[in-house]
Amino acid sequence: MKSPHLSMLPLLFAAFFSLSGPTSAQTHENFLHCLSLRSNDSSSISKVIYTQNNSSYTSVLESTALNLRFSTPDTNKPLVIVTPLHISHIQATIHCSRNHGLQIRTRSGGHDFEGISYVAEVSFIIVDLVNFRSVDVDVKNEVAWVQSGAILGELYYTIAEKSKTLAFPAGTCHTVGTGGYFTGGGYGLLFRKYGLAVDNIIDAQFIDVNGRILDRKAMGEDLFWAIRGGGGGSFGIVLAWKLTLVHVPATVTAFSISKTLEQNAIKLLHRWQYVAHDLPNEMYSSATLSRVNSSQDGRQTTQVSFSSLFLGGIDELVPLMQERFPELGLTTGDCIEMSWIESILYFGQLQNESLDILLDRSFKTPLVLPSYKGKSDYVKEPIPEIALKGLWSRLSEAEAESVVVGFFAYGGIMDEIPETATPFPHRAGNLYKILYNVGWQEEDNINSERYIRLARGLYSYMSSFVSKSPREAYVNYRDLDIGTNNRGNTSYAQASIWGRKYFKNNFDRLVHVKTMIDPENFFRHEQSIPPLFSSHKPRAH
Repeated sequence: MKSPHLSMLPLLFAAFFSLSGPTSAQTHENFLHCLSLRSNDSSSISKVIYTQNNSSYTSVLESTALNLRFSTPDTNKPLVIVTPLHISHIQATIHCSRNHGLQIRTRSGGHDFEGISYVAEVSFIIVDLVNFRSVDVDVKNEVAWVQSGAILGELYYTIAEKSKTLAFPAGTCHTVGTGGYFTGGGYGLLFRKYGLAVDNIIDAQFIDVNGRILDRKAMGEDLFWAIRGGGGGSFGIVLAWKLTLVHVPATVTAFSISKTLEQNAIKLLHRWQYVAHDLPNEMYSSATLSRVNSSQDGRQTTQVSFSSLFLGGIDELVPLMQERFPELGLTTGDCIEMSWIESILYFGQLQNESLDILLDRSFKTPLVLPSYKGKSDYVKEPIPEIALKGLWSRLSEAEAESVVVGFFAYGGIMDEIPETATPFPHRAGNLYKILYNVGWQEEDNINSERYIRLARGLYSYMSSFVSKSPREAYVNYRDLDIGTNNRGNTSYAQASIWGRKYFKNNFDRLVHVKTMIDPENFFRHEQSIPPLFSSHKPRAH
């Protein structure tokens, strides 16, 4: 028997839609009526639907809309947000969206740099997986199942509850949703030892455009390959992932040393390029060039911070660094021993918090300002010292509250995994990756173009010193500057512009999988993988 809430659903929202044009109102009312008819579980789908006249709509939309340059009054908003409680809710949303010409954007954590999971230039629906967030850890078999709506902090916390010497190789920002993170590859503190997150995924639960629920065996190896690094929003909706957990010692060691221009920061950064790639696999190493407030006079200055995590103790780390990178001058006093889970807090600048902070989905990281523009690069050869001086000069003169250029050393096992193993191709041959991030406060969004130009200027300046043909980019640092179509009807030729940068020659295989699994291009966005032969064909209503 149908819930009374369902039968009333079209009436509840008819008044709202009457404010729109007649064609639009009819489409949206039909969409909601379709949802009520398609939902056949005991929990009414009306309880997980939010339209623009719902009092909770704004809070739900903004709950994980984490780049606030997409929260301006003129930003196009979703017609409906669905926060499904059951798989049938997702199946119904896909079916009804297809039938009524509406796009779907899937959101897990909302950390995507260009807001693709909650912003579109067309009429669209958000499927927010916040209620699909269970984590099930099997210590005996060293595996875990995690649903796509869980954040990394929830995954880490649950693993640490069960074991002090098991971990998962993923990132340090604990509010990132696992769903989006895994679809792009996912690097972190352990990736030189164990590879990316996607290198440690062994199964998945996936729902396709026809509403079928598929595991690895049912979907086949081509699709399983594609969803592990081919970017989110192109093939379907991944509901859950099966992970292989990895071993970490009970004690790890971290350090972070900051240097100014007067302390030879540029020379140290230049030297770091020759050292970091060849450090032992047990070492994560990064260098961050940033603007900070001076401790002497409070004015902003520029510095480089050298940070590392070592899978071992201080007694082993310090002699290693004194041998490999003596110029840095690392001493025992610079280092802190801790557990793996405490290292997540340390690198997230949360070392004064309890582990419970990892469960706080609403926490706003101090590492990134509310509004920002990010870009990325890969480096094959050391950048000359004179070029680093030029970069330093540009940061010093920048008119932005927050400018960060992060350098993340590659090498280790990343040199050994073939670039065709997953869609993520940036493996052997890379010394390090660069992240450019320019941030500003939400109230200064009126000047956002000025800051975006600053980010573009840094990126342009670095063009001579980074990878070429293609100039590679990281899909999890999505960048719409490198080629896009606002309505997601991108042709193969158009998509190749950014597709080669993100995926190199793996792009062609991704197109093949897309053509096989979603030939009508229902799951699409500004930089989604296109099918080979067709643009989107609307279904009859």
